[in-house]
Amino acid sequence: MDPVFTWIEGSALSIWLRESESLLAFPGVLTLHAIGLAFAVGTSVATDLRLLGFLPGVPVAAMARFMPVFWLGLAINVASGVLLLIAYPTKALTNPLFYFKLFCIGCAVALVVFIRRAFLDASEPERLLGSARGFAVASLALWVGAIASGRLLAYTYTRLLVDF
Repeated sequence: MDPVFTWIEGSALSIWLRESESLLAFPGVLTLHAIGLAFAVGTSVATDLRLLGFLPGVPVAAMARFMPVFWLGLAINVASGVLLLIAYPTKALTNPLFYFKLFCIGCAVALVVFIRRAFLDASEPERLLGSARGFAVASLALWVGAIASGRLLAYTYTRLLVDF
């Protein structure tokens, strides 16, 4: 894999992301990643909390209106995440936590889709709340796992760059 890492790290985009003093480079991409995280995870957490019984005055079906915000946040996170990966491919791709993070995100997104179809789009979603609680707890746990492992990536790597 080192030749692939060397090729990516030697690309103009990777060098610019890592070494530019522009706020549009690494700091800007990292900021976008945080914003996308807030949109995607925030809407998912709000839905999970509603399914757990918080804000009982808000109809469960009303949470479906926030799904476009979730997808926008996820799109921002995927795009910014790819740029962060291009900046430091060796750092991420040699760290098992990176794969755990991707696993948690994949499972959490699958749960968002499942929850939307099974509970938010149901004809009588309020009647299904009891069975939704386990899925909401699992969703919350997966987002915590994704965020924690993503944050720990900055501190647990063994290789920063292929030649460093």
